[in-house]
Amino acid sequence: MEEPKRLKITHLGGESCVTGSCHLVRFDGVRILVDCGSVQGLDREIPMSSWPVEPSKIDFLFLTHAHIDHIGRVPELIEQGFRGEILCTHPTKTLLLPMIEDALGFSQWPEKDRERLKEKIDEIAWGFEYDKVFDLPKGIRFRFSRAGHILGSCSICFEVPGSGYSVCFSGDLGPRHTPILTDPDPCPPCDLLVMESTYGNALHEDRTQRISRLGEILGRALADGGKVLIPAFALGRTQEILYEIDRLVSTPGGGKMPSAQTKFPLAKIPVFLDSPLGLTVTKIYSELRPYWDQEARERLRQGDHPFDFEQLYAVRSHKDHLKILEMDGPAIIIAGSGMCSGGRILDHLRNGLEDPRTDILFVGYQAEGTLGRKIVEGANKPGQHVFVEGERCTVKARVHVLGGYSAHADQKGLLEWVASAPQKPGKIKLVHGEAAAQEALARKLGGLGYVVEGAKLN
Repeated sequence: MEEPKRLKITHLGGESCVTGSCHLVRFDGVRILVDCGSVQGLDREIPMSSWPVEPSKIDFLFLTHAHIDHIGRVPELIEQGFRGEILCTHPTKTLLLPMIEDALGFSQWPEKDRERLKEKIDEIAWGFEYDKVFDLPKGIRFRFSRAGHILGSCSICFEVPGSGYSVCFSGDLGPRHTPILTDPDPCPPCDLLVMESTYGNALHEDRTQRISRLGEILGRALADGGKVLIPAFALGRTQEILYEIDRLVSTPGGGKMPSAQTKFPLAKIPVFLDSPLGLTVTKIYSELRPYWDQEARERLRQGDHPFDFEQLYAVRSHKDHLKILEMDGPAIIIAGSGMCSGGRILDHLRNGLEDPRTDILFVGYQAEGTLGRKIVEGANKPGQHVFVEGERCTVKARVHVLGGYSAHADQKGLLEWVASAPQKPGKIKLVHGEAAAQEALARKLGGLGYVVEGAKLN
């Protein structure tokens, strides 16, 4: 169907990179923002003063999920005059304030201003259910469907009145068979699909084998009595890792590590969650059990809480954080941030990068320019060094990348998701991916007969 002339979409962030997602939809005087995220790494932020519409003139902000690269600029948006409504799923509404509060904690906002902003966000944010159609002014309709990325993540489909023209924003799409989460819903039928492409040029490891690989890596890593450091996003990845470690220690035969030479049974190794936000989010995840998948609910019914086990320790205070920095291994330490761009993981890296008994296990995407990306790119190269908050560290630790833990669908998963639509989208616009990823995915989609806007197919 031909795009209505009164409809205009402007990408204000995340169009050709992986962070800072922000998209402006205008139709007949209604102005809708889809996500308002912070940038990380080398991505560049467009100042709000340069936007084609002033924040005060935006009517609605839709959020696809609660990761900071999709919600991080919400406080700035409000400070710049936004007085509309924030619309999202119920789990995202529940996670929104803790995530923003944590982000504000790293800024220079006075306590009084932080409290005022939190109150304002809570006042204007509304949670909606999946699979139901809701109305906006001018006859615009929207519906949320499950995206399988984190709890509460969604794709959003808008229908333009009169013409029947529809626009779908995929949001971040997760792979199938992710612990805790239900699988992504089929791609909604639409005339324009604005689709993420983070791993558009990559294939993940077999997810069905990832728990055994995790066990093998932990076995080898801890055999020498060292520490395993897992940089993990507080929202989503932390809960998945806890879930998998719980399976390793609670499943018969899973409490011992694969290495025959190790003297450390996994069920005796302390696991430290050294992330105040991770602890808060894990508690919220526990309260959102109606949104878990069937397997997680069944484990809970059988008496096995998926995010809790005997040797798991919560590290809340800074004093306790300092204690585990000084303690000897073996130990598993999960800490934020996931891209090593801040948080308590930096202290652990400073403390352990130059120790050959340390193993660093990356389980998520590392954006260009982040410390995590630099460590991964120089993995296991003799003499490799990085700077951690200005301090030069030679990387003697062993570095591992577990692609099977990505919260994003890979190229195969993205293609399968598009193919799940009851009919082909009229046109696809790729966003949220680096150039190589977008170009590779565009070629694949073009070869399957899809029309990809601005694609370089040669």
